[in-house]
Amino acid sequence: MGFALSDMQLTSSAFSDGEGIPARHTCEGEDISPSLRWTDVPEGTREFALICHDPDAPLIKPGNFGYVHWVLYGIPGSAAELPEGVAAHTSGTNDFGKLGYGGPAPPPGHGTHRYFFWLFALRSELGLDAGLTMWELLEKIEPEVLGMNRLMGTYAR
Repeated sequence: MGFALSDMQLTSSAFSDGEGIPARHTCEGEDISPSLRWTDVPEGTREFALICHDPDAPLIKPGNFGYVHWVLYGIPGSAAELPEGVAAHTSGTNDFGKLGYGGPAPPPGHGTHRYFFWLFALRSELGLDAGLTMWELLEKIEPEVLGMNRLMGTYAR
């Protein structure tokens, strides 16, 4: 299938698609991940992976754009949600240089940024090691993607 949107739906009880992310989930609050829930999962899904990316952040590395806030994978195919502040599953490395979630932190006065939470349904259980970057994860999961979709929230300081 490759990277194309599917019928799978991703939602959050913290914010609606295109709406503001509450400060609780940002650098100005508790900096904990929002709860996420998904439906209409492709048949045959064995694992999920999740990324949160801000394409509006200033370029930080040659060849890359935006800022990666969360890389999470090894989520069982039987799961239908992640609770707020989830600590389970396998964490990748975000652009803060840490494992796990790092909430929105746009430069003050830089305007409203968009934060895309991407969920990928995978046909296999990959058993990937912790610490992968977004680009490393995308390279490894691309041949396994059955479906994907996104939820977008906004934040400004």
